[in-house]
Amino acid sequence: MNGLIPEAYAQAAGASPGGQFGPLLMMVIFIVIFYFLLIRPQQKKAKEHQAMLGRLAAGDEVVTSGGILGRIVEIGDTFLTLEIADNVRIKVQKFQVSSLVPKGTAKGA
Repeated sequence: MNGLIPEAYAQAAGASPGGQFGPLLMMVIFIVIFYFLLIRPQQKKAKEHQAMLGRLAAGDEVVTSGGILGRIVEIGDTFLTLEIADNVRIKVQKFQVSSLVPKGTAKGA
């Protein structure tokens, strides 16, 4: 009777689906899913943001990541000057611009 128990354990261990490569295959599948659901969309959004920053010009109206709405007066390499009210100008870092808004939005706010 003692001889049958080790044989039963041996049969159960050898019957796993996928054999030795099952856990490796599952890990590869999880990495692929992780890439397509998380990493790739973030990279695409970052590229679109960089392209938008490259297209900025004086006169464009933008919203910063802090929620400040203004019109671009001057653009430098890393900073830009926003006019947020009549004769009120602030300097912000260029990468803080989160989106362009249609012209005339700042006057209505």
